Amino acid sequence: MEKKGNILMQKYEVGKLIGQGSFAKVHHARDVKTGRSVAIKIIDKEKIEKVGLMDQIKREISVMRLVQHPNVVQLYEVMASKSKIYFAMEYVRGGELFNKVAKGRLKEDAARRYFQQLIAAVDYCHSRGVYHRDLKPENLLLDESGNLKVSDFGLSAIVESKRHDGLLHTTCGTPAYVAPEVINNRGYDGEKADIWSCGVILYVLLAGFLPFQDPNLMEMYRKICRGDFKCPQWFPPEVRKLLSRILDPNSSSRITVAKLMANPWFKKGFRPSNLIKSGQGQGSTSSSDIVQEEEGVEQEPAPAKLNAFDLISLSSGFDLSGLFEDDHQNSKREAWFTTQKSPDAVVSKLEELATTQSFRIKKKDGGRVKMQGSKEGRKGQLAIDAEIFEVAPSLHMVEVKKTAGDTMEYLKFCDQGLRPTLKDVVWHWQGSAEDLCPQAIQEECVPN
Repeated sequence: MEKKGNILMQKYEVGKLIGQGSFAKVHHARDVKTGRSVAIKIIDKEKIEKVGLMDQIKREISVMRLVQHPNVVQLYEVMASKSKIYFAMEYVRGGELFNKVAKGRLKEDAARRYFQQLIAAVDYCHSRGVYHRDLKPENLLLDESGNLKVSDFGLSAIVESKRHDGLLHTTCGTPAYVAPEVINNRGYDGEKADIWSCGVILYVLLAGFLPFQDPNLMEMYRKICRGDFKCPQWFPPEVRKLLSRILDPNSSSRITVAKLMANPWFKKGFRPSNLIKSGQGQGSTSSSDIVQEEEGVEQEPAPAKLNAFDLISLSSGFDLSGLFEDDHQNSKREAWFTTQKSPDAVVSKLEELATTQSFRIKKKDGGRVKMQGSKEGRKGQLAIDAEIFEVAPSLHMVEVKKTAGDTMEYLKFCDQGLRPTLKDVVWHWQGSAEDLCPQAIQEECVPN
């Protein structure tokens, strides 16, 4: 199915091989309907099941569906056959940032621009509860305009991966870029670990070599754990000071993303709030689809679009459902419903709900609504995201998801607040794929 020149799933014309690993290969491909270039990642199911990597693939899918940002490689859709899993992803033409650094150190302005885009992407991922855990120049791609794109979320973690102590415990990453607390294997904060890796990357961009080097791996680890590095003489004083705060071996005193983004050297020429244009569906981003969010201007919610595979994946009886979400976790923190009402009507009801439940509400781009409770619970304030997706002009799906706070409080909120308030707009709560598809759009909901 994936041979060069063949049509995959009646949607993509597969082209040349552009990358290959032990368990997957990546082809350039063309969307036969739109002509858009995509990258098709082809994963051999049998191979990954033999070595126990299926959970990692599931996690990568879940994470990539969570993050949509101009500086993150976009996942358009996931497809599968009996023997293969296919990721249709954004095709990034410019290659790895590593290749650029391999030619020599970068000028200060160029290094700062890439670092700004990296931090913007990382900050966004963290806001969605995603920690990359393997940030390095080889996983940073450049598009034809020279914009940075974070890729390879295979080792990433999500909030639900934390243990009861609130920390992550899986040791992973690339040795030269890994944080001291990850090496020590005593549990670590995913956000602080990512910040450390970003600091190593900034050093590499400006120096052309690594801050922690030694032929002996254990000696290199000792240097990392001591924060034992020296800046070249050409590093500006502001960068030296900033790096000392990023590459702080004590994670509790290490600079946060928020303070890093407020740093004068970092802020120079930085334009925050680059957002995906409202109305673009999942995986519909291009460099021309990015607009500036003007301060003080509220973005009207416009629904993203679900394709047939997104719909089918929600069916509990379909084989691929397990690739996207863990059902046990999903039942606790996430709910779906369909509606034949307009997005404005749904948002109006959510605003009504927020008022009666004493929640603060904020409308975001892409048909998203954020609500935050005023009461301090056992695990902090309850925070809930609602996102509207267009299935057809007369049918929308709404995802309601807990992003912070106590699960029991969230379940109580759903039972006593959400369902009663939304009863006039809800057509059907989460069910099978057949329940989601009225006869008029039945053909859209059946895969080829």
